[in-house]
Amino acid sequence: MTYDIAIIGAGPAGLSAALNSKIRNKSVIIFGKDSEKLVKTKKIANYLGFKDITGSDLNENFKNSIEGFEIKRDSRKVKTIYAMGDFFAIEIENESEMLEARSVIMATGIELKKDLLNEDKFFAKGVNYCATCDAALYRGKKVVVIGYNDEAVGEANFTSEIVGSLVFVNMTGKEVSLNSGIEVIEGEIPIGFDGEKRAEKLIFKSGKEIIADGFFIEKDSSKPERLVPGIKMEGNHIQVARDLSTSIKGLFAAGDITGKPYQIMKAVGEGQVAALSAASYLSKNN
Repeated sequence: MTYDIAIIGAGPAGLSAALNSKIRNKSVIIFGKDSEKLVKTKKIANYLGFKDITGSDLNENFKNSIEGFEIKRDSRKVKTIYAMGDFFAIEIENESEMLEARSVIMATGIELKKDLLNEDKFFAKGVNYCATCDAALYRGKKVVVIGYNDEAVGEANFTSEIVGSLVFVNMTGKEVSLNSGIEVIEGEIPIGFDGEKRAEKLIFKSGKEIIADGFFIEKDSSKPERLVPGIKMEGNHIQVARDLSTSIKGLFAAGDITGKPYQIMKAVGEGQVAALSAASYLSKNN
């Protein structure tokens, strides 16, 4: 099935975009899980119409707003979005088939954590972001997985069955259950990579180093320019016009990823604008 609009991100901007896209009679799929940033917020005092509401309750209200509408929810991780002219091919992590959409709205939020030193320099040169996708490239070799989220544990366990040896740098802040044979590093802070033509070692703040053949960084979000090849950026944000269109025809963006202020009301409003713009784009390109 080819969807009219695929929305990447299920936070306030994504849910708003989904609702307003569906009201315009578009077929919609939305990728992503609940916004952890919103759910963990203890108190919100500046959202119009809701006084001193918790982030968790506001998130439930947002989700309740789209109940009863035929909106496909998908919690799988989108790996890459390819602009194919009249449609977009969406690559899902660990899946062989591509999903297609006529338009895309990016509402991924923004990753405020800084990249590790030389992370960009060695991207695809020993530094990767999908262990289950690329583990086969390191069969029989030594690999390091730097895990920032719960999914990293499963990725590490899977990868350990393919590679020669695996070191897991635990940045989750939790105890982890890993396959036997996996070396776990706790309490160390990675700061960057070093090497000649490719990443050869991971360096920690303490001065500790790990030499390996490959390194996987498992965290919740990827940079937009990696997710959507060729998209124009302004610093850490996607470059958008007033109608929230991007440099790629048929692709729109909303929420924190378009720039400050990082506010819920701004995200919800931009989700609506992006949906209206996407619907208008589709009407003109039938």
